[in-house]
Amino acid sequence: MKKLIWNIEYLSLPLVIKYCKKCGSEAKFICSEKFRVNAQKKALDIWLIYKCCGCDNTWNARIYEHITAQALGKKILEDFYSNNFSLVKKYAMDAEFLYNNGITAICLPEYLVKGEDFSLEETVELEIKSRFALPLKAASVIRNKMGLTQNEYLQMIGSGKIKSVFGQNLRKCRIKKSIKLVFNKPDNER
Repeated sequence: MKKLIWNIEYLSLPLVIKYCKKCGSEAKFICSEKFRVNAQKKALDIWLIYKCCGCDNTWNARIYEHITAQALGKKILEDFYSNNFSLVKKYAMDAEFLYNNGITAICLPEYLVKGEDFSLEETVELEIKSRFALPLKAASVIRNKMGLTQNEYLQMIGSGKIKSVFGQNLRKCRIKKSIKLVFNKPDNER
C-alpha cells in the first residue's frame, strides 16, 4: 500500500469573532501581530493584541498573568518584547488558546495542501498533517485537494472507499493536528 503525507500550510492568520464593545455587536478581529507586556512590580502580564476590523477597537488575548521574568526565561521574554512572528503565530493559530480567551468563532484562513496527488483507484494510506490545531474539516481538505463534489465524497464514505484509520466520522471530523485515512483498502487487508 502506498503511503502519502499531505501538509497543510496556512497563508495568513485567522480572524476571530468576539463581541466588540465599541461596535455593540459580534465583530471580526484581526491579529495585530504585536504583544503587550505589562510589568507590575516583579510580575508580568502578557497579551496578544487584536483589532476590530470595523472600528479599530483593540482586544487583548491573555497569555500570561502575574508571571515572573525568571519563570519565562530570557529568550522567550525577548521574543515577546520583539513581537517575534513565530511566537505570534503560535498563539494566533491555537484554537484552544483563542476559545479560552472568550472568542465566539474562528474564521479559518486560506490554506494550501502540499503533497503528492493520487488516483482514486489506488490503494493509499494518507496522513494529513497540520502544524496548528485549527478546526479545519477533513472533508473540505480532501474534497478541495482531490476535486471531489460533496456528493462524490459522501458516496466514497458510504461505499467504504475512504475510511478513517481511527474510526472518525469523515462527514464531520476536524483535522486539528493530523488524521490518517485509507483509500480503497481491500477487505482482506488488515
